Amino acid sequence: MAGEGKGIETLATVKVEKSGDLYKIVDSLNRTLKDRDLMFGLALDEQEENKMVFTIYKT
Repeated sequence: MAGEGKGIETLATVKVEKSGDLYKIVDSLNRTLKDRDLMFGLALDEQEENKMVFTIYKT
């Protein structure tokens, strides 16, 4: 199968202030850049409740 064993590579991670609308930007980036083998993630920070972690992946 094509792409077998490639996995996902983390390109960058940044901690940002928590925002209710940030997921909209991440969703837009994922929809727009998926054909360039990029994927974006957003998660709540486990140590700081007012922060989120934004991650860029290469698929």
